Amino acid sequence: MTAFASDRAPRGSESRTLKLDAAIASATFDRPTLVMDLDLVEDNFRALERGLGDAAIHYAVKANPTPQVIERLASIGCRFDAASRGEIELCLSMGARPEHVSFGNTIKRATDIAFAYRAGITLFAADAEAELEKIAENAPGASVYLRVIVEPSGADWPLTRKFGCAASRVQALLSLARDLGLDARGLSFHVGSQTRHAAMWTHTLDQVARVWDEARAAGHGLDLINIGGGFPAFHGEHVDPLETYARDVMAEVRARFGGVDVMAEPGRGMVADAGAIASEILLVSRKSEDDLHRWVYLDVGRFSGLAETEGEAIRYQFETALDGEESGPCILAGPSCDSVDVLYEKRPVSLPLSLRAGDRVVIRNCGAYTSSYASVGFNGFPPLDVMVI
Repeated sequence: MTAFASDRAPRGSESRTLKLDAAIASATFDRPTLVMDLDLVEDNFRALERGLGDAAIHYAVKANPTPQVIERLASIGCRFDAASRGEIELCLSMGARPEHVSFGNTIKRATDIAFAYRAGITLFAADAEAELEKIAENAPGASVYLRVIVEPSGADWPLTRKFGCAASRVQALLSLARDLGLDARGLSFHVGSQTRHAAMWTHTLDQVARVWDEARAAGHGLDLINIGGGFPAFHGEHVDPLETYARDVMAEVRARFGGVDVMAEPGRGMVADAGAIASEILLVSRKSEDDLHRWVYLDVGRFSGLAETEGEAIRYQFETALDGEESGPCILAGPSCDSVDVLYEKRPVSLPLSLRAGDRVVIRNCGAYTSSYASVGFNGFPPLDVMVI
């Protein structure tokens, strides 16, 4: 397997992935497989820890719920952002302390709130009256933070519509939480997944700071700001080293919110570059004699792990043993009998012209939002397998 092309990889990536490369090169796979290097996951946690200083790091479990990943992170003091009862049970079974787990989904079943509370979890997210009422009934006296809608930041994957409340509703919700006997500790937001530069946080933080200051002026004793995720991975465009990025973001946070408690919920930044998918080409074809693009069909597609190719927002990087030979544009697609199972068509991918069925393709920086997105077996194709090293 040739080294990742220098014009596509961040500086220093080759040395970081030597163990991962060796594991993939020495293995035989009969299905698409995500290979995860736990040492790289820990390296990323340490980089975030250095950059974020005294912020509490809650790993977003949804990014990659592989039990060994959770166990390693729990063993080194990481906390967790869980979105469901299943994720809570996973974290606790892998050694996480309940006081280190937050229930960060704003859409929760009442019985799951009660379960979490009985398990010792006391920190919950909300963005609506009915959610606060459910929490008060099933987790009396619990701490809550309100998620606020923010304007798009320029992130590759904006998260601005489904979750959060308008800034104009925050004070009323804080008052309701107080009246319900809850401890309304603070606010949360999400700048958007894959926010490639720390400077892109500035406008978002300004928005949240205005809401924060208004709430404090109205007498709400807020002491917690949850800055969510957004920490990026390399997907073809430059990103700063994780520690530098985190330090720059934290400086902006402290400049606006002072010495309050800070939570962060990294997902992609923690695990993406710690994983790579070993895939196989199933077919290379052209649709007509004068077709300008080849179609390259992989054994992994949008239903078996590559859901983030939706809209071609996340641009995965591909490596083959034939890199360096003459290449040309191709449309990449998955194996299923569904016409939407096309990965990159608007912006074709350049791959060696000599690639054939049976050749291996390694998809880089796939440790986040791949195994967790894979279906249980759409069209009879197996879900993405995971190998941990």
